[in-house]
Amino acid sequence: MNLPTRHLGDLTVSGQGLGCMGMSHAYGPADDETSVATVHRALDLGVSLLDTSDFYGAGHNEELVGRAVAGRRDEAVIATKFGFANKLGEPTRIRGDAAYVRQACEASLRRLGTDHIDLYYQHRVDPDVPIEETVGAMAELVAEGKVRFLGLSEASAHTVRRAHAVHPISALQSEWSLWTRELEDEIAPVCRELGVGLVPFSPLGRGFLTGRYTSVEDMPESDMRRGQPRFADGNLSRNLAIVAQLEKLAGERGVTAGQLALAWVQHRGEDVVPIPGTRRQKYLEENVAALALALSPAELAAIEEAAPRGEVAGTRYDEGSLAFIDR
Repeated sequence: MNLPTRHLGDLTVSGQGLGCMGMSHAYGPADDETSVATVHRALDLGVSLLDTSDFYGAGHNEELVGRAVAGRRDEAVIATKFGFANKLGEPTRIRGDAAYVRQACEASLRRLGTDHIDLYYQHRVDPDVPIEETVGAMAELVAEGKVRFLGLSEASAHTVRRAHAVHPISALQSEWSLWTRELEDEIAPVCRELGVGLVPFSPLGRGFLTGRYTSVEDMPESDMRRGQPRFADGNLSRNLAIVAQLEKLAGERGVTAGQLALAWVQHRGEDVVPIPGTRRQKYLEENVAALALALSPAELAAIEEAAPRGEVAGTRYDEGSLAFIDR
């Protein structure tokens, strides 16, 4: 199946990608067979961009993706990330020094079972290492053929500009959805000035905007969302009002609230490639269908009115996690 394509810098990818994090990390117990089948279905549907990280499941997610694309490597654009030098459960430590960049890349290549990474991101910016050193080391990997294109994740506009001066940055991956829109103020305009594509993660508000969750009891006990401010008591009930409005608008179009929220992200520009995550083929197919949903200016305005900026209750991360966002 052929899906519309978009460009992240000079890298051509499907207009929507698949976030693979939840297959190994953060959202409850893993089920490898179900996840591999979902990746296969994504490739069948024409979804080429598969997003992972060496941090997700302490390397398990890369191994899973590598297993899933075995024999179909030419259909996949593999994006992975480095930067978290700690293991799960340990104090967070970010590394962007040149030696670590190379070490992390070699380990990711082994886990993925491939000789090259299509899009290699720095997962978080190391505040103690100049971005010029980090990107310089990443550029060496490009020269050696181990990496094709470079990206950053959760980087500030200033950092993107400095990094791009060292080597072209093809993509910036950051959170962007109806309830997380800070990217629009300064970062997105700078990326567009430089020709850097935008890859929104959590475009469905970590699943909340789909309407599937009305209580933290709807989530597994090990689910990271149980500890996030927007899902906390008081905030959750206030944010449900956003979902109720989305569901009303979605009903008028004959689609789901999640499809409407995802289509809104898709309409942010031709340089935007969201990566909604799921382990289940049913939701994958719903997400891909949102690519074909055309929204009029009036509909876009109504969607934004349902989720006005500044009225989402709670920050997107707790204070500890927010400390690792480049500002």
